[in-house]
Amino acid sequence: MRALVFKRYGRPDQVTFVDTSRPVPKPNEILVQVHAAGLNPIDNMIPKGVFKPILRFQLPATLGSDLSGVVVEVGSRVTRFKPGDAVFASVFDLSGTGALAEFATVPEDAAALKPTTLDFVQAASIPMVGLTSWQALKVRARLQPGQKVFIPAGAGGIGTFAIQLAKYFGAKVGTTTSTGNVDLVRSLGADEVIDYKKQQFEDVLRGYDAVLGTIRGDAIEKSLQILKPGSAIVSLIGPPDAAFARARGMNFFMVFLFGLLSRKILRRAKASRAAYSFLFVHPDGGQLAELGELLGAGHIRPVIDKVFPFEQAKEALAYLETGRAKGKVVVQIG
Repeated sequence: MRALVFKRYGRPDQVTFVDTSRPVPKPNEILVQVHAAGLNPIDNMIPKGVFKPILRFQLPATLGSDLSGVVVEVGSRVTRFKPGDAVFASVFDLSGTGALAEFATVPEDAAALKPTTLDFVQAASIPMVGLTSWQALKVRARLQPGQKVFIPAGAGGIGTFAIQLAKYFGAKVGTTTSTGNVDLVRSLGADEVIDYKKQQFEDVLRGYDAVLGTIRGDAIEKSLQILKPGSAIVSLIGPPDAAFARARGMNFFMVFLFGLLSRKILRRAKASRAAYSFLFVHPDGGQLAELGELLGAGHIRPVIDKVFPFEQAKEALAYLETGRAKGKVVVQIG
């Protein structure tokens, strides 16, 4: 089968197509013929070595985190799926094969049946942004009806999904975007939209209960100015904290290091009577199934910017890295 792999860290020329053997599912895995793979910013960051201290890959490793496709084989202990089932899943942070391949193994508990109302391209756009939004807003921030949540970069992959999910939960949403995307984020349900080319969000927004940290730089520290006491900051971009290191079973040095990296924001958050935490999304087939129900019922719609053929997967990754995508970038494989 064909797969897009990276052979070494830190060198763009080490990302290449290879012909490799089709993976064999373990007893708790399903083998999926991949029809589409959704791209995420982390797919560009991993080959650069950004997450080398956290994520361990046996090189060469297949790229890609999100997929949709059809089950062609099941392991001996699999009970929830059978050959012929259409599924979607995130394989991020798992030891199996990546998504940018003609076939991929997926743990049974990481997959869910594809909503029948979505095609494979739409379904592949969902897993990581959907699970991240669910775990950040519902599990970590415990967002309640009537609360206000700030989701910056509303036209991006995470933003376009998180805005819709927050609205489904009954929250009011504030976001930032460029002039050309104001109508898009409003159509997704955003209540307060800040055109970052004209205004600074911290000068306008007030009384927020939660912030989803999606923008690098000083945006998280600035967001403290818009929060009310007892609020939550859930950061997807760091700094990672000691609690994250302990949860992953890291050694004392990494716990100490991440505690040092997060000390400033934790101190400032405490002074503002807010709680800061770092979220590293994890695959969860049960949560994905719940999201599938919302998608199937039309409560949330996929937002896709561009679809690339498999042979242009490297170009798709390069396009995603420009930061100009409105919604998701998807690679169509089969």
